[in-house]
Amino acid sequence: MSGPMSLEPGGSQQDTLMLRLSDIHPPRRRPRWAVDDSTLTIRLPWHGPDQEAVSWLAAELADRIGPAVHPYEVAALLEAEGLTAPMVRERYGHPSLFSLAAALYEQVPRTFPEPAPTDDPWRPDTVRCLLRGVLFALPGLAYLLTAPLWNARGHASALIVAGLISWAWGQALGHRAHLRMATGRREGARTLMAGAPLGALVATAAAAPLAHSGPLLLAAAAQSTYLAAAGVLLVLARERLLLAALSPLIAGAAVLPWWEPGDLARAELPTLAVVATFFVTVWALREPLAAPAVPGAARPRVLSSLPYGLFGLAAAVLVLLEARQEPYAVIVLTVSMGPAEWLLYRYRGLSVAALRAATTPGGFLLRTADNLTLCLLGYLLPLWPAALLTGVGPVALLALGAALWTALLLQAFGAAWLSALVSLTAAGGAGAVTLFDLSPGPVAALTLCSAAAALCLSVSVLWLLGRPAPHA
Repeated sequence: MSGPMSLEPGGSQQDTLMLRLSDIHPPRRRPRWAVDDSTLTIRLPWHGPDQEAVSWLAAELADRIGPAVHPYEVAALLEAEGLTAPMVRERYGHPSLFSLAAALYEQVPRTFPEPAPTDDPWRPDTVRCLLRGVLFALPGLAYLLTAPLWNARGHASALIVAGLISWAWGQALGHRAHLRMATGRREGARTLMAGAPLGALVATAAAAPLAHSGPLLLAAAAQSTYLAAAGVLLVLARERLLLAALSPLIAGAAVLPWWEPGDLARAELPTLAVVATFFVTVWALREPLAAPAVPGAARPRVLSSLPYGLFGLAAAVLVLLEARQEPYAVIVLTVSMGPAEWLLYRYRGLSVAALRAATTPGGFLLRTADNLTLCLLGYLLPLWPAALLTGVGPVALLALGAALWTALLLQAFGAAWLSALVSLTAAGGAGAVTLFDLSPGPVAALTLCSAAAALCLSVSVLWLLGRPAPHA
């Protein structure tokens, strides 16, 4: 559509169109009274607009004219409706399409209709999130089965160190693998295939100085291998394969209340689960590795995944400090990570709805605060009865859960360094009090540090996510 020529009533030329012709012939002398033969003048008859016909057209197209922000939009609508210049002059008495569009734009009041409802792009998969929460806790059955075979006081140090390293490494590797999967499945699978075995070796090497026997070192290696392989399956969204691989653990733990399997079975069932997880992971990697490579794919910087690994280390230390006082708290926290992931998706969906509903920045900030409160309470309230059911002190557990969930929320929006530094500070403070036996004591220190971290992270959520830009 081309721009209009000013032929509207009240214009500078009224109903006269003047076209000046280019000088084809050299200028010649003529009387002063003679007409300039380089100008062609056309005078159009003017009868005025038919207001009744224009009003009928405005009523018919009001729902589409109202949201327009400029008469040109109305002109485009009229053209799409098939109105031609002769029809505009003969039927509506306007000299041009743009004149009629301007009249319609002025006659129809502006409206701001709500956008059509759409599906939630962040709708969570409830079954998958709950299954992941169960899978986070199921490996604990291995320690239940093998409890008579090892000394917790003398052997736990090596397993704890290997677990801390594996947790941190898995967080960083998972982030890097997801970045690579945004480029292609083959690139993400190659990252997992290279990083997972290396992480298991690093964790086992870190536990070696604390392992005073060969079987203990093998146990640390088995634990590191499982955590690496399970992390690969979770990144590839193959949760059901991991559940199948853990079936020996589930079967062995299920019969313990009624049958003593013996030392050999207690050792073989966890070993079988680790071996099954390893081979299932190798099988799951075959399909993405067979995908075509993306030409010219750029590799993300390794340092971009560092804050995720640091947060994993801080979270592991905080959970370990809680487990020293309340061992069952680890079970409650690990199972709750499934609902926590579901609520992260739900928060993002609520934020999209807030974008549609809010009309001012302040209104969006208030809706962000409401969403944060709703999701945080939705995560913490079920922890209270779970803590009472397992005999765990609820205050420290709730403070730690709030800190972990808000940190994960900031990570989901890319604020990884902030969540990592706050979590590391809380873990360092609570760990120093526990290590050096300082006042106010391990339990109070963990509660205070976790609560302070949760408060700081919640304020950061409102500050960073209370603006529309991160959600657009």
